[in-house]
Amino acid sequence: MNAADTAWILTSTGLVLLMTLPGLALFYGGLVQSRNLLSVLMHCIAIAAVASLVWFGVGYSLAFTDGNSWIGGLSRVFLLGIDRETLSGTLPESLFAMFQMTFAIITPALMVGAFVERIRFGAVMMISFLWLLIVYVPVVHWVWGGGWLARMGVVDFAGGIVVHVTAGVSALVIAIMLGARTGFPVRLSPPHAPWMVMIGASLLWVGWFGFNAGSAVAADQNAAMAMLVTHLSAATASIVWLVIEKIRFGKPSLVGIVTGTIAGLATITPASGTVGPLGGVALGLVGGVVCYLAVDLVKMKLKIDDSLDVLAVHGVGGATGTILLVFLASAGTGGTGLAEGMTIASQLSVQIIGVAITVVWSVAATVLIVFVTRLAVGLRATQEEEIEGLDFSHHGETAYRL
Repeated sequence: MNAADTAWILTSTGLVLLMTLPGLALFYGGLVQSRNLLSVLMHCIAIAAVASLVWFGVGYSLAFTDGNSWIGGLSRVFLLGIDRETLSGTLPESLFAMFQMTFAIITPALMVGAFVERIRFGAVMMISFLWLLIVYVPVVHWVWGGGWLARMGVVDFAGGIVVHVTAGVSALVIAIMLGARTGFPVRLSPPHAPWMVMIGASLLWVGWFGFNAGSAVAADQNAAMAMLVTHLSAATASIVWLVIEKIRFGKPSLVGIVTGTIAGLATITPASGTVGPLGGVALGLVGGVVCYLAVDLVKMKLKIDDSLDVLAVHGVGGATGTILLVFLASAGTGGTGLAEGMTIASQLSVQIIGVAITVVWSVAATVLIVFVTRLAVGLRATQEEEIEGLDFSHHGETAYRL
């Protein structure tokens, strides 16, 4: 065991959990109407609990132990075999399992943004449970657990494919199958608490240092560079979004600039272990523009109520970073260069295959999961519940008392 590595990953684990609780919860909670705030907070904390138990039961074992190219084995079911002396590299294996658990928590929680204000609470729980087992865990094994994409040489340092593409694509599928909110897109209220959105985004920004720099799984130069490029990408994309809104509407919004922040963070995630400072700025610039255009495409052109832009910000951002890192890995700009034996063409091919197969798997599996959930527990809240607000109709509470 290395004490410095252990100390850093202990810290990173806390930072990544902070991203969901309370970061993502506040970010999403401020974007919805006040009568649905508590439902969003409830979704986030309940998913955290469910995901933790799934990871304890079979998720960690199926993701990270030896199995085959498609799925891991059962040697760590219920975390059996992990004690105080068991190591994973230079870390206690208990810490590695916990660090990865925080990723398993935030990934299904990201999807909440696509179906807020109209979904049954039981459906959220069932979808999250099934999705972790059928979508997330296999893709983790493919990319990080020694599976077939890892053997092909795919590069995904901190979750562009594993976290953002899976969550973004599945969120869009759920939004389509669930249907739009009543009044979408012309009669919806604006975010009820932009200040809360900013606080949530700020917690996500700080927590993302654990997400990306922690993925070095060591307290070393790779972690340091990952932290630097993560920050630069977030800052750049924030300014990009601000400028676009100023040009387009004459006034830059608080919600807009922090949405740009998240777009920059999602875009740098897969590349944070590969690119240098110039690459971080470049990905923030491209990610800010591409994700902004994707928001317009999904909501305005395609008329899909992906309520809080999960596909446009996370899915598109993650895929963009995964593919563009190939062109930004030059050692001359502070990057790591490509792996030995890889050319730009061969690495690009592997990255595109990784994104494409993950998209196909996420779509097919999520369609099945939603069908099963609809039959088992129902999917959509009634119109009366939606009008009253999910806070009171589903949880018997209200966020604000006048």
